[in-house]
Amino acid sequence: MGIIAWILIGLLAGAIAKLLLPGKDPGGFIVTMLIGIAGGLLGGWLGKVIFGVDSIDGFFDLSTWIAAIVGSLILLVLYRAVAGNRHSHSRRHTHRHA
Repeated sequence: MGIIAWILIGLLAGAIAKLLLPGKDPGGFIVTMLIGIAGGLLGGWLGKVIFGVDSIDGFFDLSTWIAAIVGSLILLVLYRAVAGNRHSHSRRHTHRHA
């Protein structure tokens, strides 16, 4: 698959991950797309390692979309944990000085 296909899959997989895990996230369109692209790669790699299958076969293959969405969900949860900890830490820090 070409880079345009990965960007499109990443954008859609990231958006689907945000729909499945609603909530306010720091970051916008670009962060969603990057999480989706990285999630697709992570999902494909996990599919090979865990199940021994090539889960990134083509744009219209269901396995490609499932891998991208699952990988995006994993990265979105991790992103929220890291970004949420930073945000809550800085919020606590400003309250102490106020």
